[in-house]
Amino acid sequence: MATVAEPVAVRETRLMAPATIVPLLLLALVMTIGFTALGSFGTLQESAKAELGLSDDNLALIQGIGAAVPLVLFSIPVGILVDRRNRVRLMLALGVLWTLGTLCTAFAPSAALLTAARMLTGIGATGALTCALSLCADYCAPEQRGRAMLIVNLGKALGVALGFALMGWLFGLFVDLSAPAWLGGLAPWRSAHVMLAAISALALLPLLAMREPERHEVEASPDAPFRVVAGELWARRAFLGPLFAGQVAVVMADVAATVWVAPVLSRDFGLQPQEFAGWVGALMFGTGVAGAVLGGISADIGQRSRRRGGLLLGAVIAAGMGVPAAMFPLMPGVVGFAVALGMLSLCGAVTGLVVSVALTVFIPNELRGLCIGAFIAVAGLIGFGLAPWLVTQVSGLMGGEAMLGEALALVGVTVSALSFLAFLLAMRRAPVAIADEPII
Repeated sequence: MATVAEPVAVRETRLMAPATIVPLLLLALVMTIGFTALGSFGTLQESAKAELGLSDDNLALIQGIGAAVPLVLFSIPVGILVDRRNRVRLMLALGVLWTLGTLCTAFAPSAALLTAARMLTGIGATGALTCALSLCADYCAPEQRGRAMLIVNLGKALGVALGFALMGWLFGLFVDLSAPAWLGGLAPWRSAHVMLAAISALALLPLLAMREPERHEVEASPDAPFRVVAGELWARRAFLGPLFAGQVAVVMADVAATVWVAPVLSRDFGLQPQEFAGWVGALMFGTGVAGAVLGGISADIGQRSRRRGGLLLGAVIAAGMGVPAAMFPLMPGVVGFAVALGMLSLCGAVTGLVVSVALTVFIPNELRGLCIGAFIAVAGLIGFGLAPWLVTQVSGLMGGEAMLGEALALVGVTVSALSFLAFLLAMRRAPVAIADEPII
């Protein structure tokens, strides 16, 4: 793999210029497929549980620890590669990795191998997100990044939605028709993952024509020693600490909801995957789109304000609204459940977009990949690794698997409240934007 790309000058003044919008749309497509693969197993986990004889603790390990361990080990190295190497080629390699993980999911004969398959998928999808955010920042000017990252985040939101809707539709299709002969009579949940892997492989082909953009807002050389880069990051700890804490807490609430929403709907409301996957997917996509739009607009407006940390105001408000929304499992009916779940998803999309913009505005180019990688590592360990497991432990203390919904609500409300306080502190400690710093 080459280490130096031929830079492409795409610094257009208009966001809709072809040299800007086409790569952004391609990044959105890739993120759609990556996050569909990342969330694909959650929708069909009850079928896998029945076939393989798994418990809730097994599912928590597969979706939680199985995703967290590789993220912790690989996110920072991937972030360093993003800062120093060809990001487009790196994204293609990561796409191949999540496609392989999806295919391995389809043929995993045990919980251990299923966990390994989900590890590959997690490394690929989350690593590609680091690449996409870094590339997005270099395809547009700082004042356009809220709207530019909105486009990429729409792809991510669509991927989360398709993790429910597409997988639920494929599952229902294979239940009704049974697996074709060329699938070897696989169970419906396995057949659905085979089809997703094929779709993913085709969707990655356009990356072969994409070129690396020129890097902007570099304070130190991309080849600077790691101790210099790490020192720059450490110098910003007063701001990055609460910013990371706030978004990690949001990730905990979102991951817990995503992992356990299907079991709660099946156990407490008596619904099958093909009965809820469509509307849950549509809900996740709609609120993801709305949240990304609100987050992008609020970030751009915040940058134009004179208020310190104004860029983060949208995240503070969204985190506060997420506290009551986290009680969605306790709603007495499916409609109330959907409204509260949608609000939680909306708030998570707002904070995710705002934090992404903040990292590209307040952090120099040569630190962005490392910074995003460090965040993903922390979020992977705590959000993916701890949140699903924590829900099962709380439900155990409350009386067992029958109390899953109550435990999910308690964990969600607690971490959502912590995210509000952390974002408020990050807003007060926000530094001057890199593009606004005086040139000496």
